[in-house]
Amino acid sequence: MTSTTEDTRTAPTAPGPGPDPGLAEVELLIGGMTCASCAARVEKKLNRMDGVTATVNYATEKARVSYPATTRVADLIATVVKTGYTAEEPAPPEPSDGSGSRESGSGEGDDDPELSALGQRLLVSVLLAAPVVLLAMVPALQFDNWQWLSLTLAAPVVVWGGLPFHRAAWTGLRHGAATMDTLVSLGTLAAFGWSLWALFFGDAGMPGMRHGFDLTVSRTDGASAIYLEAAAGVTAFLLLGRWLEARSKRRAGAALRALMELGAKDVAVLRDGRETRIPVDRLAVGDRFVVRPGEKIATDGTVTEGASAVDASLLTGESVPVDVTVGDTVTGATVNAGGRLVVEATRVGADTRLARMAKLVEDAQSGKAEVQRLADRISGVFVPVVLVIAVATFGGWLGATGDTVAAFTAAVAVLIIACPCALGLATPTALLVGTGRGAQLGILIKGPEVLESTRRVDTVVLDKTGTVTTGRMTLHEVYAAEGTDEEELLRLAGAAEHASEHPVARAVAAGAEERLGTLPGVEDFANVPGRGVRARVAGREVTVGRLNDVLPPEVARAADEAERNGRTAVVVGWDGQARGVLAVADAVKDTSAEAVAGLRRLGLAPVLLTGDNRRVAESVATAVGIGEVIAEVLPEDKVAVVERLRAEGRTVAMVGDGVNDAAALATADLGLAMGTGTDAAIEASDLTLVRGDLRVAADAIRLSRRTLATIKGNLVWAFGYNVAALPLAAAGLLNPMIAGAAMAFSSVFVVTNSLRLRTFR
Repeated sequence: MTSTTEDTRTAPTAPGPGPDPGLAEVELLIGGMTCASCAARVEKKLNRMDGVTATVNYATEKARVSYPATTRVADLIATVVKTGYTAEEPAPPEPSDGSGSRESGSGEGDDDPELSALGQRLLVSVLLAAPVVLLAMVPALQFDNWQWLSLTLAAPVVVWGGLPFHRAAWTGLRHGAATMDTLVSLGTLAAFGWSLWALFFGDAGMPGMRHGFDLTVSRTDGASAIYLEAAAGVTAFLLLGRWLEARSKRRAGAALRALMELGAKDVAVLRDGRETRIPVDRLAVGDRFVVRPGEKIATDGTVTEGASAVDASLLTGESVPVDVTVGDTVTGATVNAGGRLVVEATRVGADTRLARMAKLVEDAQSGKAEVQRLADRISGVFVPVVLVIAVATFGGWLGATGDTVAAFTAAVAVLIIACPCALGLATPTALLVGTGRGAQLGILIKGPEVLESTRRVDTVVLDKTGTVTTGRMTLHEVYAAEGTDEEELLRLAGAAEHASEHPVARAVAAGAEERLGTLPGVEDFANVPGRGVRARVAGREVTVGRLNDVLPPEVARAADEAERNGRTAVVVGWDGQARGVLAVADAVKDTSAEAVAGLRRLGLAPVLLTGDNRRVAESVATAVGIGEVIAEVLPEDKVAVVERLRAEGRTVAMVGDGVNDAAALATADLGLAMGTGTDAAIEASDLTLVRGDLRVAADAIRLSRRTLATIKGNLVWAFGYNVAALPLAAAGLLNPMIAGAAMAFSSVFVVTNSLRLRTFR
């Protein structure tokens, strides 16, 4: 008996390059950053250390640092502290008590004290600033001595409400740095200080003083001009922007936190035949534990007792439960939807599939796309440039008009409008939301650089077995010769094959059991090398496999037709005569044709790559709508095929699941691994499709392209906003308070635009 199914699990592959053994890696939580230029400063200082490579992410407030063994983590933390910020290693997960979250270390619980404190500061500042702004903007509301009420209300807003900006600006000044907080603090304190001078030493404090409100610079008497509404309004607007930004960043990272919290908190482990409830983090490899209907499976393992249906929708996005029985593998965090199971733990802790998924997502969110690196470089020099522009604006207006008030107003507007916050948020927030949404849908994006690859890809190479097909042989057709009962043919063949371990034999036996139920017993079973099996079943001498005898014409025709259709023809006979043919093949997945159509709609040309013979490959290709077939390829030659396609000028994506696909996945411009495949394939890929549905490949590419488009849209807005707003402010066309509102909402716009990725379907 022979089979044309390719073996995707046996060929060795060269290991990929591993991490430098002389380097260690640590993740630090960075505190005190308020804008992209802060992140750029910390990153620059860390990278100046010998052998250190650091990436600082403003949105996640984390630094990923690679450092030589001669450097201590304490040295890294000290460098960050010298730069004016705080740093610490994330706290280890707290032992679960069965009720709470195991996440800790960054105020990411449901009650975020920092967010609450910021909300209180915002609320008080808005309540106090609103009357100040109204009094200044509506002259009809201005009563005698209204300006002193404005001062009373504005002072706590500027001093206490703006304290986070002033404190951060002072810290930066002590360390010789200028950040967004420097601009805000200078602008609001200058407006407040000017108002104090005008009130106490000028004419603005006189009873009956009135002044109008204009959105642009207008000439006034400097001694009677107050800017309390600008100082209080800008502070309130910026606090609102910072609160919305912090809240949005929490929402952006919610998917990863939800993923981390999916796992079970405790488990009923079997000890000496008795169930003992223990925290899941005390579970060890080899422990056997009980999972009752409705409970989460505590960790990855193998079913040793029972049968059930497992709901993996929380982990993979797949809504249909999967049937499992003894010998099947199950994944931690999935839900037992049916009967009682006993599972033996095979992976625990950081080795579980859930933990590795979360690590992949977190790594992707910590990375930086090339476009973001450009934005970071600009943010790093932006603030000093703005300070120069503000001084030049003041000097230019003063020299051209001699109007100190107009010069001051324009300079303050420049300081306030120029915050580069939106630049720093453009990429990280889109990555946070995009990768988090991908994790919810069973799509793991390994890093931001992957997004660029998805945009350029024009060819997708699909491994056949396990990717387009199920990877399991299945009985398809039964051809019974004239005078032979089809059920009897299948019953005798299934019984004879039941004792064999060959994939084709298992397919025949499973198909017979599925259609007929219990099969009869066998006697004198024997494997016949090159021919199949022989056994005595129900008093008959049954042979299943390839019969060398001359076949009756109708049986020969049935065998030929099966092979023309890409099936493996299994001839069944007894008492020395061929009685019929069973057609067995690796079944095409129900969703593969739809998946190929989806890939075509994305502009990708599909190519089927397989080690199977051409007839089988072309049959599968025809069934799913693939026009280009590369067949009879040895496992080690798959890399050469990918390289040849790339040499033809194509940008190639590769989808596979086997050990022998790993090298080809790494060679392709974009590697997509089926999550149902081997660890080697998953490690070598750029995108991992958690469930074994090829349709998710199209979803993964669509999500990646949408995330990249969102990043670029954010950057265009952020760059365009600063490029357009600075000249307007310098030209005196923006009131400082309007400038503050516009600056705050530019950041809110970027984050809100990123949050639209949460609706991806």
